[in-house]
Amino acid sequence: FFKRMERKSSPAAPLKVVIIGPESTGKSTLCTQLAEHFKTKWCPEYARAYLLSHGMNYSFDDLLTIAKGQLAGEEAYAEEVAAEYLKDPETSINLLFIDTDMYVMKVWCAFVVQKCHLWILDQIVQRKYDLYLLCNVDLPWQKDKLREYPYLVTRERLYRMYEDIMINQQTPWAIISGNYEERLLSAIDSVNRLMNQQAGNNSL
Repeated sequence: FFKRMERKSSPAAPLKVVIIGPESTGKSTLCTQLAEHFKTKWCPEYARAYLLSHGMNYSFDDLLTIAKGQLAGEEAYAEEVAAEYLKDPETSINLLFIDTDMYVMKVWCAFVVQKCHLWILDQIVQRKYDLYLLCNVDLPWQKDKLREYPYLVTRERLYRMYEDIMINQQTPWAIISGNYEERLLSAIDSVNRLMNQQAGNNSL
């Protein structure tokens, strides 16, 4: 399912791998593990810090604030990764893992308030990524004061929303399922294939 693709961004821009999916599907854990494995950085989900600070009684406008905070963090981490790579390309890797993007914000808006900010939709069109890893809901739900959907039927509905988005967009993507070890191995394989493909494109 990996299509041959040409990167149109600056040569200094890192490859961006986005981890998405419903809550409690191991996204942050997977980002941490992948960053450790590939010896690079990962951008955390801004919503968690925002909701811990402001509470769960969020509004439609709060979702826009969260979206903008998410992208600000992504840009900052991308600049750090690119700078480190330019400084020492022999021992660093130009790769960034991202926990959550604007597709997550789109699903969040649609599911909770049945509408989405135009700014979020515009960012979806404008921003480019290199790989999506969609985390399945086959991990047990873990209680957390920021989590809202413990019932499997709801989580499966949310997963289908993400899967439909993935099917109807152009960036390569892979489903990540199984236990934590199986997820990590599957994700590493997907990222290695992306990097091998990119290396082949650069050699043309």
